Amino acid sequence: MGGFGPPAGINSTRAGHTRREASSLLSRDFTSATITELRHAVTAAVAAAGLAGARAEDFVLAVHELVTNAVRHGGGTGHLHLRRQGDLLTCDVVDHGPGVEAPPIRQVAGDAAGGRGLWLADHLADSLSLHRRADGTTATVTMALS
Repeated sequence: MGGFGPPAGINSTRAGHTRREASSLLSRDFTSATITELRHAVTAAVAAAGLAGARAEDFVLAVHELVTNAVRHGGGTGHLHLRRQGDLLTCDVVDHGPGVEAPPIRQVAGDAAGGRGLWLADHLADSLSLHRRADGTTATVTMALS
């Protein structure tokens, strides 16, 4: 699956500043059968990138929630792409399911079964964005290394 990250090389921004090239840390398709294996791979990649402790655990859990949502609500399969750009980790989780238009990101009642994945991802990572496409949804979480 292509189209992730900026083109190779240094890129200029509107303000005339330069930004570092993004480096791919992990790019993998997944299904319900590979969620656990993928979580271990994300954990290792995040650690190798220099994120540690509670922030690393939070980021891995946020990514895991998005992967689980993609399997449950996004057609049963998906693609994960984790990359580092400077001091920022970014993870895209892409699915090809029907999705919903602008799903609400809110905490559900304590006795409700499920429904907390997006809320958790939003609160555990530094940022969460959702992009609905004609053929599915891309959920992106970011976490600063410093």
